This record gives sequence, structure tokens and C-alpha cells, in this order.
Amino acid sequence: MENAVSTVDVRTAPGWLARERIVAGPGFNRWLVPPAALAIHLCIGMAYGFSVFWLPLSRAVGITQSIPCPPDMGFLAQIFTTRCDWKISMLGWTYTLFFVFLGGSAALFGGWLERAGPRKAGVVAALCWCGGLVISAVGVILHQIWLLWLGSGVIGGIGLGLGYISPVSTLVKWFPDRRGMATGLAIMGFGGGAMIGAPLADVLMKAYETPESVGVWETFLTLAAIYFVFMMAGALGYRLPPENWRPPGWQPPPESARSALITDRHVHVDVAWRTPQFWLLWSVLCLNVTAGIGILGMASPLLQEVFGGRLIGVEASFDQLDAQQLGRVAAIAAGFTGLLSLFNIAGRIFWASLSDRIGRKTTYSVFFLLGLALYASIPWTAAAGNLALFVAFVCIILSMYGGGFSTVPAYLADLFGTKMVGAIHGRLLTAWSTAGVLGPVLVNYIREYQLERGVARADAYSVTMYILAGLLALGFVCNWLIRPVDEKRYMAAEAPSGGSPAHAAPPAQSSAPAITPRTAWLIAAAWLAVWIPLGWGVWVTLEKAALLFGS
Repeated sequence: MENAVSTVDVRTAPGWLARERIVAGPGFNRWLVPPAALAIHLCIGMAYGFSVFWLPLSRAVGITQSIPCPPDMGFLAQIFTTRCDWKISMLGWTYTLFFVFLGGSAALFGGWLERAGPRKAGVVAALCWCGGLVISAVGVILHQIWLLWLGSGVIGGIGLGLGYISPVSTLVKWFPDRRGMATGLAIMGFGGGAMIGAPLADVLMKAYETPESVGVWETFLTLAAIYFVFMMAGALGYRLPPENWRPPGWQPPPESARSALITDRHVHVDVAWRTPQFWLLWSVLCLNVTAGIGILGMASPLLQEVFGGRLIGVEASFDQLDAQQLGRVAAIAAGFTGLLSLFNIAGRIFWASLSDRIGRKTTYSVFFLLGLALYASIPWTAAAGNLALFVAFVCIILSMYGGGFSTVPAYLADLFGTKMVGAIHGRLLTAWSTAGVLGPVLVNYIREYQLERGVARADAYSVTMYILAGLLALGFVCNWLIRPVDEKRYMAAEAPSGGSPAHAAPPAQSSAPAITPRTAWLIAAAWLAVWIPLGWGVWVTLEKAALLFGS
């Protein structure tokens, strides 16, 4: 009988990736969870820095210089050819696929994540993201761009989506008192991933470069190995709080003292996406990201073409500069894009933390009203030749772009409750996919249209800035229209605020976990593991940004 019971226990015990196995025990410190989330986000954030591979890959066959394909070669033939090099425009499709599949997979698998738990989702994300890099390496070796699209773009994009949303619901549950700050810490990592990955990839490609190879496939494999270790460590570090857990000594504010937009009840994901609040917030995120990603994507040419020779102390327009001067200007523009990355990251934690104090709706109102004023003022700063003011305005804009990403999960938790916020957030991220296509297309086509009409390069962006300002005005209206969720949308099993049904579990009570020497060392080690590489990335970025004002 004893053996029979043991056999049943083993067979019915949940696997080590199961949700039931990662519920934290007594004494677990919640500050171990954010570095686990950061470990994953810092790896998948390299998606932002993938452009570092485009130039080397555009000469993967020619090695020293690109071998163009014959003019009469069709697009399909270029996909499978091994005799000529890929165009950068073809390589750029990988970047588009990243964000299309990020939003699609987040929406499709968000409900599964809530059932399976963040650990299983994190492991799958690691397998997809790192496996995609391995497939891309094979694609480079065989010179088959479709393998690059399939590996990093499609499979890697699925890993991006799962990795991006995996910590959101968990952190919101661990930090009900600081929802914005907690999600801001994790999502900050996605913005910082390129700051580490891009310079690291550059170092690796130079180390692996030979007369027969540009060093890209070797770099892909190396990054896959490094990222797999970090992402698995992050996934295994995830823990869920016990049901109805609250931080020691913390009580939710009474209904009379909190905003009407903050609920302590829950809306099912299949109901949430049918509410006007969901689609208004979808529009809010889409419009904020469209404007931000538009200026992020054209930041380097914007600075170079608007200020031209003034960046290096020469009174000449961009078209009047020689090759050497253009190289110096391009180096300064690279420093500018690095500075924007820093503000993108800083904005994710700053604005999300501020939203805990002033509210999510107010925070987004600031994004739209201040952003509108800044976008509309950029043409004036350019015409006046005020570089410092121009840079300051664009940096603030990029901080609000990052802040929009990190604040929206807490906004969702306020409106729809925490029970299925990860799944709801996954569906909302389709707004990011939409904006990722809309923003660059809108900006690039307007710029080309202006140039074709004979508008000077320095003035070609003015109309674009005014249009982006108009998008933010529309976003402000959408945000202003958001109201509390209708009572009938809440889950039937949930009692109204202040109610206490017989089957509801009481809040989990716990004393403050003691910080033993072992716990203290564990927390310090976890945070150092993510802050050391992030600090290196910040240092490299600051060195490049110094060129902006060093000329």
C-alpha cells in the first residue's frame, strides 16, 4: 500500500516547470524577482540593436565589399542565391518580423502564460530566442536569408513576445503597492538590451573576423550561448506569491481613498478585450509608440540633416560636406542615438514609478500634452540652430516613449485587476506591432515626399513633427475618455468591493521576511548579475554620447 501511494504521488506531482512548483515559501524575498525579469529582458532587448549586423551581412559573400546581385535577378531568386550579397533593405525585414511576431505571440499565448506560469513561459522564450539565433547562424553559413527571417524574425519574435510578457503578471502580484515601479524595472531591461548587445556584438565580430568570414555567424552562436544561460537563470528565478498575498504591513487603500479607475476585482481576458477601455488604451499605446518610434527610427539622419556642418563647427549644409566631414558627423549622430537609448531606459523606470504617485491616467496625459508641445517645438529649435535645446527635447520625448511601455501594464492592472493582466497585456501589445509598422512608414514616406518636392533637407522634417504632434493630441483624447470598467464585466465569482463571499480566501498574512546573511548575499548577487552588464552598456553609451558636445 505504501509503495502504491508513493507511485501515485510521483506520477501526479507537477513538473519542475509547472506553476504549482514555483509558489514561494515562507521567508522568500520579493526583491529577488525583478532581477530575474531583468535577466530575460536584457537578452531579448538585443532586438533593438540588431541593425549592428546589417552592414557586415551586406558583404557576407564579398567579405571586404558587397557583391551586388544582377539587376535582372528577381526577389525570389535573391532569397535563395549564394552568389551575391543581401541588400540592407532585405535584412531589415528581420526587424519588422521581430515586432510583428512579438505582438502576435504575446496576444496568442498570453492566456496560456497565465495558466502555465512565468517559469515555463520564460524557458520557452529562451529556447525560441536563442534557438532562433542558432538557425540564423546556419542561414549566414549557407547564405540563405529565409533562414535568418525564420530563425531570428519568426521563432525569435515568438521568444520576444513570451519573454516580454512573462514577468508582468508576476511582478504586479508581488508589488501591489508599487505596480508601476516593478513593471518599470523589468521593462527597463528591454530598452537596455541593445546597449549591452550591440557593442558586445561589435567586439565579437571584430574578434571572429577572418579573410573568409565577416564574423557574424560566430557572433550569433556566442550570443545564443550567453543569452541562454542568462534567460534560463531568469526563468528559474521566477516565483509566484501565495494566493491573496500582500506585502507585510501593507493594506490596500479603502475604496473612498483610491481612484475610481483602480479596482480590486478582476476581468477575464476574453471579456477585457471586448470593453471600450481596452480599445481606448490600445489606441493610447499605439499613438504614443507610433510617435516615439517614428522619431527614434530617424534620430540619426534627423540630427545630421538638420544641423549639418554646425555639428563639427563648419558653416555648411549636410549636402555641402565632404566624405571626411560626413564621417565625423555620423560619429556624432551615433553618440546622439546612444544618448536617446539612455533616456529611453531611464524613462521606463522614472515615469512608471511616478505613475504610482500621480496615477496612470495623469501620467499618460503628461505624455501627450508635454509631447505635443515638444514635437511642435522641434522645428523651431532646428531653425534657431539651438543644438542643446533640440537634444534636450528629443531626449525627453524618448523618455516618455519608454515610459509608455512600462506604465501600461500597471494601467491594465488598475482597470482590469491582476488575475489575468499578463494575458490582457499580451493582447494589448498588438498595438506595438501596429505602431512598429505605422510609425517608420509614416515618417519615411513623408520625408521622401518632401525631398522629392524640393524641400531642403534641414526643413524636410517639420511637417512630420507637426503630424506626430497631431497623433499625440488624438492620444490625449483617447486617454481622457477612459472610464471605470462596467460592473457587469467583472468575473462572477468576485464580490463587490468591501464584500466577503464565503468562498473567498482571506488575504495571506506573513511577517516581514528576515534578511539573513544568506538572503542578503543572494539578493546582492542577483542584482549584480544584471547591473554589471547594464553598467558596462551605459559606460560605452556615455563614451559615444560625449562626442555630441565634444566637437
